[in-house]
Amino acid sequence: MRTGQLETNAPRMQPASQTKLQSALKAFWRFRAFYVMLLPGVIYFIVFRYFPMYGVIIAFKDFSIMDGITGSAWADPWFKHFQAFYESPYFSQLLTNTLLISCYKLIWGTFPPIIVAILLNECRIRWLKSIVQTLTYMPHFLSWVIIFGILLTLFSQNGGLVNRWIVEMGGESIPFLTSTEYFRSILVGSEIWQNLGWGAIIYLAAMAGIDPTLYEAAKVDGASRMRMIWHITLPGIRSIIVLLFVLKLGHLLDAGFDQIYILYNIQVYPVADILDTWVYRTGLQQLNFSLASAVGLFKSVIGLILVLGANRVAKKWGESIW
Repeated sequence: MRTGQLETNAPRMQPASQTKLQSALKAFWRFRAFYVMLLPGVIYFIVFRYFPMYGVIIAFKDFSIMDGITGSAWADPWFKHFQAFYESPYFSQLLTNTLLISCYKLIWGTFPPIIVAILLNECRIRWLKSIVQTLTYMPHFLSWVIIFGILLTLFSQNGGLVNRWIVEMGGESIPFLTSTEYFRSILVGSEIWQNLGWGAIIYLAAMAGIDPTLYEAAKVDGASRMRMIWHITLPGIRSIIVLLFVLKLGHLLDAGFDQIYILYNIQVYPVADILDTWVYRTGLQQLNFSLASAVGLFKSVIGLILVLGANRVAKKWGESIW
């Protein structure tokens, strides 16, 4: 009887899975207000990002608008449209142009926002800091159509401001916007100019989270401003630099369709025609949606591989996005 009573009165151990579920539910209820605020963003991604992934099967079908996705016949062989893209005479040129333009933007566009953010962070004149920050951030709100008008005013061969200066100094006008020699530089430079202020704001926000006592201690030790930037500021924003770099790698095959489609012309096709512009002409204007989907899937897979690989390398340095 005593043994039975002891067994009956002893507390029962709950399974580990049930304990985790209860703790998760308690945490969910505790932060329910935050989850409610998060809900619109989750719904957006489900509706506009994840649900459309169903259309990826178009890449493996001979899609017809009349038959729809489910009614269209499967491609024979299944890699038919991938093969057509690979065997295109423009494949190597398109891939080369896309990678070169993206790499130029990635390399040359990484450091200017960091430099501007550091200069703004070190500026002690508040009104000057506000003016510079506003002026560098404003181009982010301009569409590429407006930016093209600005570039046309500056670099047009006939009447452009820069070419007028060159001619007045005794030189010859340069076809900046129609020359294969200068067009990529115009693309990269205008991209950096547009996103300079936006990137600087992100880094400034990261700098605001650095412990100010670190600067005070360095100042007591006699460190110069350059030493504090090198040993405190840059290490303090290293995680943000790695995060943005990894995310940009995922878009390495997105060289900027909007920008290039508005700026380029037939004279610069050899150096400016990229995957997206070719897909627009060959896939969408000719209603070859299966080919367009195949190229889009190809880009997505490559981007996923690059993000996973870059994150693994970053994790070895103690920085990763997950």
